[in-house]
Amino acid sequence: MSTAPQYQRIKEHLLAAIRDGELRPGDRIAAETSLATQFGVSRMTVNRAIRELADAGVVERFVGDGTYIAEPRAESPLTEIRNIADEIRARGHQYSARVEGLAEVSADEDVAQRLGVRLQAKVFRSLIVHCENEVPVQLEERHVSPELCPDYLLQDFTQITPNQYLSRTCPLTDVEHLLSARLPGGHEQRLLKIGADEPCLLLLRRTWSGGRLVSVARLWHPGSRYALRSHIHLQDPGKGSHSV
Repeated sequence: MSTAPQYQRIKEHLLAAIRDGELRPGDRIAAETSLATQFGVSRMTVNRAIRELADAGVVERFVGDGTYIAEPRAESPLTEIRNIADEIRARGHQYSARVEGLAEVSADEDVAQRLGVRLQAKVFRSLIVHCENEVPVQLEERHVSPELCPDYLLQDFTQITPNQYLSRTCPLTDVEHLLSARLPGGHEQRLLKIGADEPCLLLLRRTWSGGRLVSVARLWHPGSRYALRSHIHLQDPGKGSHSV
Protein backbone atom coordinates (compact mmCIF):
# COMPACT_ATOMS: atom_id res chain seq x y z
CA MET A 1 0.00 0.00 0.00
CA SER A 2 1.30 3.48 -0.90
CA THR A 3 2.24 5.70 2.02
CA ALA A 4 2.44 8.87 -0.08
CA PRO A 5 0.29 11.80 1.09
CA GLN A 6 -3.08 11.98 -0.61
CA TYR A 7 -2.34 15.21 -2.44
CA GLN A 8 0.88 13.64 -3.76
CA ARG A 9 -1.08 10.72 -5.24
CA ILE A 10 -3.23 13.19 -7.15
CA LYS A 11 -0.17 15.02 -8.46
CA GLU A 12 1.43 11.75 -9.58
CA HIS A 13 -1.79 10.70 -11.29
CA LEU A 14 -1.93 13.93 -13.31
CA LEU A 15 1.79 13.87 -14.13
CA ALA A 16 1.50 10.28 -15.35
CA ALA A 17 -1.42 11.28 -17.58
CA ILE A 18 0.75 14.03 -19.09
CA ARG A 19 3.70 11.67 -19.63
CA ASP A 20 1.44 9.07 -21.27
CA GLY A 21 -0.14 11.64 -23.58
CA GLU A 22 -3.59 11.33 -22.04
CA LEU A 23 -3.40 15.01 -21.14
CA ARG A 24 -1.76 17.45 -23.52
CA PRO A 25 -0.97 21.18 -23.38
CA GLY A 26 -4.24 23.11 -23.55
CA ASP A 27 -6.36 20.25 -22.19
CA ARG A 28 -8.65 21.06 -19.29
CA ILE A 29 -8.32 18.76 -16.29
CA ALA A 30 -11.23 17.49 -14.24
CA ALA A 31 -12.79 19.90 -11.75
CA GLU A 32 -11.55 19.80 -8.16
CA THR A 33 -14.89 18.43 -6.98
CA SER A 34 -14.66 15.57 -9.48
CA LEU A 35 -11.09 14.74 -8.47
CA ALA A 36 -12.07 14.85 -4.80
CA THR A 37 -14.81 12.29 -5.47
CA GLN A 38 -12.53 10.14 -7.63
CA PHE A 39 -9.81 9.92 -4.97
CA GLY A 40 -12.10 10.00 -1.93
CA VAL A 41 -10.45 13.08 -0.45
CA SER A 42 -11.44 16.59 0.50
CA ARG A 43 -11.46 19.41 -2.02
CA MET A 44 -8.78 21.11 0.08
CA THR A 45 -6.46 18.16 -0.58
CA VAL A 46 -7.10 18.38 -4.32
CA ASN A 47 -6.55 22.14 -4.19
CA ARG A 48 -3.10 21.63 -2.67
CA ALA A 49 -2.12 19.19 -5.42
CA ILE A 50 -3.30 21.56 -8.15
CA ARG A 51 -1.67 24.55 -6.48
CA GLU A 52 1.72 22.81 -6.36
CA LEU A 53 1.43 21.81 -10.01
CA ALA A 54 0.58 25.43 -10.87
CA ASP A 55 3.58 26.68 -8.89
CA ALA A 56 5.78 24.28 -10.89
CA GLY A 57 4.37 25.57 -14.19
CA VAL A 58 2.72 22.26 -15.09
CA VAL A 59 -0.83 23.66 -15.12
CA GLU A 60 -2.44 27.07 -15.43
CA ARG A 61 -5.47 28.08 -13.37
CA PHE A 62 -8.10 30.54 -14.62
CA VAL A 63 -10.68 31.88 -12.20
CA GLY A 64 -14.18 30.93 -13.30
CA ASP A 65 -12.90 28.78 -16.15
CA GLY A 66 -10.85 25.89 -14.80
CA THR A 67 -7.35 24.43 -14.83
CA TYR A 68 -5.47 23.60 -18.01
CA ILE A 69 -2.26 21.77 -18.86
CA ALA A 70 0.38 24.42 -19.53
CA GLU A 71 2.69 24.57 -22.50
CA PRO A 72 6.13 23.30 -21.40
CA ARG A 73 8.73 26.03 -20.99
CA ALA A 74 12.21 25.74 -22.39
CA GLU A 75 14.84 25.58 -19.69
CA SER A 76 18.53 26.48 -19.80
CA PRO A 77 21.26 26.26 -17.16
CA LEU A 78 22.24 29.73 -15.98
CA THR A 79 25.77 28.80 -14.90
CA GLU A 80 26.74 27.18 -18.21
CA ILE A 81 26.96 28.27 -21.83
CA ARG A 82 25.08 25.84 -24.02
CA ASN A 83 24.16 25.98 -27.65
CA ILE A 84 20.45 26.82 -27.80
CA ALA A 85 20.03 24.75 -30.98
CA ASP A 86 21.32 21.65 -29.15
CA GLU A 87 19.04 22.36 -26.17
CA ILE A 88 15.95 22.54 -28.37
CA ARG A 89 16.81 19.43 -30.40
CA ALA A 90 17.56 17.50 -27.20
CA ARG A 91 13.92 18.09 -26.22
CA GLY A 92 12.86 16.49 -29.50
CA HIS A 93 11.74 19.83 -30.92
CA GLN A 94 12.56 21.68 -34.12
CA TYR A 95 15.13 24.49 -34.00
CA SER A 96 15.18 27.37 -36.46
CA ALA A 97 16.65 30.87 -36.55
CA ARG A 98 15.83 34.18 -38.20
CA VAL A 99 18.73 36.55 -38.82
CA GLU A 100 17.36 40.07 -38.40
CA GLY A 101 20.72 41.83 -38.67
CA LEU A 102 24.38 41.09 -39.40
CA ALA A 103 26.70 44.03 -39.98
CA GLU A 104 29.68 46.11 -38.92
CA VAL A 105 28.59 48.96 -36.66
CA SER A 106 30.11 51.70 -34.51
CA ALA A 107 30.21 50.91 -30.81
CA ASP A 108 27.97 53.15 -28.75
CA GLU A 109 28.84 54.06 -25.16
CA ASP A 110 27.26 50.93 -23.66
CA VAL A 111 28.86 48.50 -26.10
CA ALA A 112 32.24 50.24 -25.93
CA GLN A 113 32.30 50.00 -22.15
CA ARG A 114 31.14 46.39 -21.97
CA LEU A 115 33.35 45.13 -24.84
CA GLY A 116 36.37 47.14 -23.74
CA VAL A 117 36.84 49.14 -26.96
CA ARG A 118 36.94 52.85 -27.67
CA LEU A 119 33.75 54.78 -28.42
CA GLN A 120 32.72 54.51 -32.11
CA ALA A 121 35.18 51.68 -32.72
CA LYS A 122 34.07 49.27 -35.43
CA VAL A 123 32.57 46.04 -34.07
CA PHE A 124 30.46 43.25 -35.52
CA ARG A 125 26.77 43.01 -34.55
CA SER A 126 24.30 40.16 -35.04
CA LEU A 127 20.60 40.11 -34.20
CA ILE A 128 19.02 36.66 -34.25
CA VAL A 129 15.66 35.21 -33.19
CA HIS A 130 15.97 31.62 -32.00
CA CYS A 131 12.76 29.56 -32.36
CA GLU A 132 11.48 26.30 -30.92
CA ASN A 133 8.84 24.67 -33.12
CA GLU A 134 8.64 28.04 -34.92
CA VAL A 135 7.87 29.90 -31.66
CA PRO A 136 10.44 32.56 -30.67
CA VAL A 137 12.11 31.67 -27.36
CA GLN A 138 15.19 33.91 -27.44
CA LEU A 139 16.21 37.20 -29.04
CA GLU A 140 20.01 37.44 -29.20
CA GLU A 141 21.76 40.73 -29.86
CA ARG A 142 25.52 40.20 -29.88
CA HIS A 143 28.53 42.46 -30.44
CA VAL A 144 31.81 40.77 -31.30
CA SER A 145 35.45 41.82 -31.48
CA PRO A 146 36.52 41.95 -35.17
CA GLU A 147 40.14 41.46 -34.12
CA LEU A 148 39.43 38.09 -32.51
CA CYS A 149 36.69 36.95 -34.92
CA PRO A 150 37.45 38.49 -38.33
CA ASP A 151 35.16 36.10 -40.25
CA TYR A 152 32.09 36.57 -38.04
CA LEU A 153 30.05 38.40 -40.68
CA LEU A 154 30.68 35.64 -43.23
CA GLN A 155 28.79 33.01 -41.23
CA ASP A 156 25.34 31.67 -42.07
CA PHE A 157 23.67 31.93 -38.68
CA THR A 158 20.62 30.02 -39.85
CA GLN A 159 22.87 26.95 -40.03
CA ILE A 160 25.28 27.59 -37.15
CA THR A 161 24.65 29.59 -33.99
CA PRO A 162 27.03 32.33 -32.81
CA ASN A 163 27.69 30.13 -29.77
CA GLN A 164 28.93 27.29 -32.01
CA TYR A 165 31.06 29.59 -34.14
CA LEU A 166 32.68 31.39 -31.21
CA SER A 167 33.34 28.14 -29.33
CA ARG A 168 35.29 26.86 -32.33
CA THR A 169 37.07 30.09 -33.21
CA CYS A 170 37.81 31.51 -29.76
CA PRO A 171 37.53 28.79 -27.11
CA LEU A 172 35.85 30.47 -24.15
CA THR A 173 37.68 30.60 -20.83
CA ASP A 174 35.49 32.96 -18.78
CA VAL A 175 31.88 34.09 -18.73
CA GLU A 176 29.95 36.77 -16.87
CA HIS A 177 26.17 36.76 -16.46
CA LEU A 178 23.83 39.48 -15.24
CA LEU A 179 20.14 38.55 -15.07
CA SER A 180 17.18 40.90 -14.67
CA ALA A 181 13.43 40.96 -15.28
CA ARG A 182 12.27 43.48 -17.89
CA LEU A 183 9.23 44.45 -19.88
CA PRO A 184 10.02 44.37 -23.60
CA GLY A 185 10.12 47.44 -25.78
CA GLY A 186 8.33 47.66 -29.10
CA HIS A 187 11.32 46.23 -30.97
CA GLU A 188 11.54 43.16 -28.73
CA GLN A 189 7.75 42.69 -28.81
CA ARG A 190 7.72 42.57 -32.60
CA LEU A 191 10.62 40.14 -32.97
CA LEU A 192 9.52 37.83 -30.16
CA LYS A 193 5.83 38.12 -31.10
CA ILE A 194 4.73 38.97 -27.57
CA GLY A 195 2.58 41.64 -25.97
CA ALA A 196 3.75 44.73 -24.10
CA ASP A 197 2.76 43.18 -20.75
CA GLU A 198 4.73 39.94 -21.25
CA PRO A 199 7.59 39.96 -18.71
CA CYS A 200 10.96 38.87 -20.03
CA LEU A 201 14.17 37.53 -18.58
CA LEU A 202 17.07 39.61 -19.87
CA LEU A 203 20.47 37.95 -19.62
CA LEU A 204 23.53 40.12 -20.21
CA ARG A 205 26.51 37.92 -21.06
CA ARG A 206 30.20 38.69 -21.59
CA THR A 207 32.67 36.05 -22.74
CA TRP A 208 36.45 35.94 -22.72
CA SER A 209 39.05 33.79 -24.45
CA GLY A 210 42.49 33.69 -22.87
CA GLY A 211 41.82 36.87 -20.93
CA ARG A 212 40.58 38.85 -23.94
CA LEU A 213 36.95 39.97 -24.30
CA VAL A 214 35.37 38.22 -27.28
CA SER A 215 31.73 39.26 -27.23
CA VAL A 216 28.88 40.86 -25.31
CA ALA A 217 25.31 39.67 -25.73
CA ARG A 218 21.82 40.70 -24.70
CA LEU A 219 19.55 37.66 -24.56
CA TRP A 220 15.80 38.31 -24.24
CA HIS A 221 13.58 35.39 -23.14
CA PRO A 222 9.76 35.59 -22.89
CA GLY A 223 8.95 34.62 -19.31
CA SER A 224 6.08 32.33 -20.31
CA ARG A 225 8.25 30.34 -22.73
CA TYR A 226 11.66 30.08 -21.07
CA ALA A 227 13.27 29.40 -17.71
CA LEU A 228 16.85 29.70 -16.49
CA ARG A 229 18.08 27.17 -13.97
CA SER A 230 21.05 27.16 -11.58
CA HIS A 231 22.41 24.19 -9.61
CA ILE A 232 25.21 24.68 -7.09
CA HIS A 233 26.80 21.82 -5.16
CA LEU A 234 27.67 22.84 -1.62
CA GLN A 235 30.13 20.99 0.57
CA ASP A 236 28.63 18.00 2.36
CA PRO A 237 27.77 18.60 6.02
CA GLY A 238 30.48 17.33 8.35
CA LYS A 239 33.27 17.73 5.78
CA GLY A 240 34.03 21.33 6.52
CA SER A 241 32.23 24.61 6.90
CA HIS A 242 31.08 27.12 4.34
CA SER A 243 29.42 30.48 4.45
CA VAL A 244 26.75 31.94 2.22
